[in-house]
Amino acid sequence: MESTEKKKPIVKLIGEDGNVFNLMGICSRALKKAGQGEEAKELVTKITTTAKSYHEALAMMMDYCDVE
Repeated sequence: MESTEKKKPIVKLIGEDGNVFNLMGICSRALKKAGQGEEAKELVTKITTTAKSYHEALAMMMDYCDVE
């Protein structure tokens, strides 16, 4: 049985500019580079339309990417 779950790209957010839009861009680029363009769009849409706080946005990023 083959797993359909895609591997999360690894992103380095520690030491980066903590602006939520900058961090979202880092995650989005990593997803696109990993061939997950649809997930990148989904993440950006989710953050910009439903995240109610900085911490909620970070949690969403961690759902899509492994943070180092």
